[in-house]
Amino acid sequence: MPPTDSGLGSSSDDTLDLQLPPEFSALFAEGHGRPAPPAVPAAGPLLDNLAGWGAADTPAGPFELVPVRPARDLDLISGWMNDPAVAAFWELAGPPETTAAHLRGQLDGDGRSVPCLGVLAGVPMSYWEIYRADLDPLARYYPARPQDAGIHLLIGGGGDRGRGLGGMLLRATADLVLDHRPQCARVLAEPDLRNTASVAAFLSAGFRYGDEIELPGKRAALMVRDRALRDLL
Repeated sequence: MPPTDSGLGSSSDDTLDLQLPPEFSALFAEGHGRPAPPAVPAAGPLLDNLAGWGAADTPAGPFELVPVRPARDLDLISGWMNDPAVAAFWELAGPPETTAAHLRGQLDGDGRSVPCLGVLAGVPMSYWEIYRADLDPLARYYPARPQDAGIHLLIGGGGDRGRGLGGMLLRATADLVLDHRPQCARVLAEPDLRNTASVAAFLSAGFRYGDEIELPGKRAALMVRDRALRDLL
């Protein structure tokens, strides 16, 4: 499956001026002043300790989201970003520093977007960004609800595309989000409308087509996986 483009959720330069949730703001009230950023953003409260979610069972083996460590993962992710099929939508082709800057924008933040490797049966084979859509610039373009979660992904190796893995892993990832984020009622994505293979993968993963939205730089399909419908789609 060609990857979903990075879109708004991965931007570190344009964040909404929204009030953070009470559990995060409470850090200020305990006399600590400005909280130090966590060593791994996923360990913070904004995404309910993503680093501890564990693996989901899939027909292709256990699948786990592992927060990115640039020292370990940069060369791998940068190589994927330079694949023409990926670069057409992510627009991060170039030297490793191009990818490193993209990752830093998330890793140096407050944890509202967490870059991850998708590890299938022990093999890193995809790149994911799990983010708080309600705290993201995307929230300006659709009727956001508190605790909305968003997904961006790319399947790394060409040999893993076109085999149905994208839809399978999207379903597994959405289930991980809904299982471990009880206050999150839906998982969203905004693939480029031109990326028909990506839109089809989301549909096969139990997402519904919510709307067509005009975003800076692209016209996107708003794809929605509802908690209330997860057992029906």
